[in-house]
Amino acid sequence: MTDTTGVIADLTAEAAEVDALVAGLAEDGWETPSPAPGWRVRDQIAHLAFIFRIAGLAAAQPEAFVAMTGSLTGGLDAAVNAALGEFEHDPAEVLLTKWRAERDASIKALAAVPGDRLVPWLVAPLPPYVLACAGMMELFAHGQDVADALGVRPVRTDRLAHLVGFAVRVRDFGYQSRNLTPPEAEFRFEITGPSGARWTFGPPDSSERITGSAEDFCLLVTRRRHRDDLDVRAEGGLADRWLDLAQAYRGPAGEGRRPGQFAG
Repeated sequence: MTDTTGVIADLTAEAAEVDALVAGLAEDGWETPSPAPGWRVRDQIAHLAFIFRIAGLAAAQPEAFVAMTGSLTGGLDAAVNAALGEFEHDPAEVLLTKWRAERDASIKALAAVPGDRLVPWLVAPLPPYVLACAGMMELFAHGQDVADALGVRPVRTDRLAHLVGFAVRVRDFGYQSRNLTPPEAEFRFEITGPSGARWTFGPPDSSERITGSAEDFCLLVTRRRHRDDLDVRAEGGLADRWLDLAQAYRGPAGEGRRPGQFAG
């Protein structure tokens, strides 16, 4: 069992950082295109509102969540697209209010789940700590898209440790999304946080090694930057290949970002 107190506090703080990006944004600013093709700032926030809504439902009403996901047609991608349509015509103030309500309710519900209890989720039940880490991943990824759209450079903290650990835990998602067989070899990860803290995972003597900065590692696994533009390095052929495939979310990888897209 992993204590959820720390990750809940960090999830709350990370959500507040995303909120600050759009809190004072004029109505037309919500229509700003983001780097994700076809997604505006409003779509990014609508997506987060939907994801936090279903996470809150899973934590607070697990039976209702199971019934809801069992009734989905077309899978999660279709549900996400439908959710974007739900928020399509909301004025910015209304969408902001909905996002805040879904966020706060979800975090409160997750905090109330005992650490040794599993929460139903989209593929398999998860401990609340892991689901909260997945929430950190969503906030980082879609918050980065909003920041890029608005020309803002987020200030990163050691809260990234939760996302780094989550990405290591789900190392094989990139293979699975492409119908590839993950390698049996364990990787060594040595990641340096914004404070200079060093986070390590995997056998120290592994010949397959990933090293680099935490922010860049998180940009890699959320596919918000191309590997060529990041301070993330690989030793070993399998590890090098993983840098092309890495993703910390299930489902299609998406287009990712082009080399040099954010230069300067």
